[in-house]
Amino acid sequence: MATKLLQPPLPAHQAAVPPLHRLTSFIKAHRFISATHPWPKNTALRSIFSTKVAKQTSGLAEDDKETPQRLTLAHLKADLFQQVQGINRGIFGVPSGKKSEIERLVKLLESQNPTPDPTVNLEKVSGCWKLIYSTITILGSKRTKLGLRDFITLGDFLQTIDIAKGKAVNVIKFNVRGLNLLNGQLTIEASFKIASKSRVDINYDNSMITPDQLMNMFRKNYDILLGIFNPDGWLEITYVDDTMRIGRDDKGNIFILERSEESITK
Repeated sequence: MATKLLQPPLPAHQAAVPPLHRLTSFIKAHRFISATHPWPKNTALRSIFSTKVAKQTSGLAEDDKETPQRLTLAHLKADLFQQVQGINRGIFGVPSGKKSEIERLVKLLESQNPTPDPTVNLEKVSGCWKLIYSTITILGSKRTKLGLRDFITLGDFLQTIDIAKGKAVNVIKFNVRGLNLLNGQLTIEASFKIASKSRVDINYDNSMITPDQLMNMFRKNYDILLGIFNPDGWLEITYVDDTMRIGRDDKGNIFILERSEESITK
């Protein structure tokens, strides 16, 4: 007599679980279609899938194209701002290592200048700017004669460019320590003409120191002061965007400026 082996019934909580091979097939069927799997036979489904993937791919391609340069410029500018902190615009000299690093960052920014023809787009240059670094220096006996070691300190260096008039006004502010704090400024006015797509020729017009008390302090060495900041010559605008401007002059100096909301008063 044949003996039947009876399998006990599965518990209710296990009965609803499909066999492993069926579960695997279900997962595979719901994965994204890859290059190794055939396209679905349903034409409408294939069209929807293709359109969606194309849009996603297009978006990624655009991000890959645009984002790296924006990030690179942002990072370079942030690094440059960090390098020029705490060195008083470089006016009293900078350690050679820091100076080299600043110039390295300047060259990298110049190579990615978003405004390659600045004099064709002078609206980018118009307005008020604040100097944050230059290679102009006041050292040794010049610094001593101008009183910049002891009782006179430098304030902001501002420049306002009026493209309609072809004028540039430069202001160097001074603070005099003493019983009564005296504030004053050297104002230098110059005119400019476009010489190329990136260069302007600059001519000195006039200058003055206000108030008279400050002029009296500088009178003996006024020629030294004006000789340091005289803008005569040409300026190559090597980088400009909405917030930063970099230039190089005919004397080999580098100037880095940031856009300012301040206004110049004479």
